[in-house]
Parts: sequence; structure tokens; C-alpha cells
Amino acid sequence: MIRKQILRYTANQRTNHWLVAILFFMAGLSGLALFHPALFWLSHLFGGGPWTRILHPFMGVVMFVLFLGLVVQFWRANYFIDNDRLWLRRIDRVMKNEEEGVPPIGKYNPGQKLLFWTLLLCMLGLLFTGLVIWRAYFSEYFGITTIRWAMLLHALAGFVLILCIIVHIYAGIWVKGSVNAMLHGWVSRAWARKHHELWYREVTRDDERPRPDPPLGKKG
Repeated sequence: MIRKQILRYTANQRTNHWLVAILFFMAGLSGLALFHPALFWLSHLFGGGPWTRILHPFMGVVMFVLFLGLVVQFWRANYFIDNDRLWLRRIDRVMKNEEEGVPPIGKYNPGQKLLFWTLLLCMLGLLFTGLVIWRAYFSEYFGITTIRWAMLLHALAGFVLILCIIVHIYAGIWVKGSVNAMLHGWVSRAWARKHHELWYREVTRDDERPRPDPPLGKKG
């Protein structure tokens, strides 16, 4: 019997993803509280200013470690292939949900791949600049000029990361079925064939090639 649905994400992958998401919001809100006095009221979510300063870097480190778990599992699927370039040329059709004539793609589309590598770069930037400005442990080893540059780059990487996550959430809602896949792990065969045809062929062993007609005089 052919399964009606296809497993897209395992329970461990979904748990890892949502833990990273929760820590992102916690680290993001605490970081915004420390970024500007007008946002300092957000520190009340974490027990006040001192606790916010203590917890923020630890939450960031844990978020990075968990994100590496996703990188290890998904980096191969985020390599760019020839069809990705053609897909980007027809992004207007994808935005209109008119994917007829759009080249087939693998498990992730080029937009998701760009997001993946941008997130990784931002996470690395936040980690290294965060270590430089982590006063309790590491900032004493760096000069004031280095610390100031690190603070600027840390804020920039955080800003880009927040924008990327907003795009990620919007795209997940826009493509019906994406959020459900991350909640329950399964997608329909029709969804997989429409949005990620190469991946669909890979997991179902269906190469979608037309079968030759049987010779004349023989029954099929």
C-alpha cells in the first residue's frame, strides 16, 4: 500500500527546530532590551536588567549549539544545484503560487537555501562578536576599539538575523502546509510533488518518466 503522506521532518528535527526558535525569541528580546534604553522595559521579562545581562549570552550560546544540530542534519540538502538558478529567474511565478513551468527543486528551494546560509553566517557573527563583548569572561582580553567594533557587528548581525526570521515565518505561512510539516512532520504527496519535485522523486523512487507503450499485439 502506498503511503498518502511523506515524512519531511523527524521528531528530533522538529524538537531541535522549536528549541532554536524559542531561544531565538528569548535571546532576541533580551538583546533588544540591552540595545536601546527605549526597549529596556523588555528586561522585566527576564527579571530585570542584571538578570538580562547575565542570561542573554548564555541563551545565545545554547541557541548556537542547537542550531549547529540543524546545520549538521541539513547542510547537504542546502547545496545549490543548476535548477536553483533557473528557479530564481521565475520567482515571480512562485510568489503568485503559479509553479507550472518552474524548474523542479530538491528538499529546499533556493530562497530557503539562501536563508539557511545567511542564518549560519549571522549565528557565527553573533557568537564570535558576543564572546568579545562578554564582560564577565572574555572582554578583558580585547582592547576598547575591538570591543566597540564587536558591539557594532553584533548588533548588525542581530538585525539581519531578525529580518531573516521574519521572512522565514512569512514564507512558512504563505506556502500552505509548511508550518504543518514542522509541527507534525508529514506532508502530502501532492504537496511534495508540487513544491519540491526532485525531493519527492528521491523519497518515493518515482522518476516521473512516461512508460513506453507495449509492443503491438501484446497486452500491457
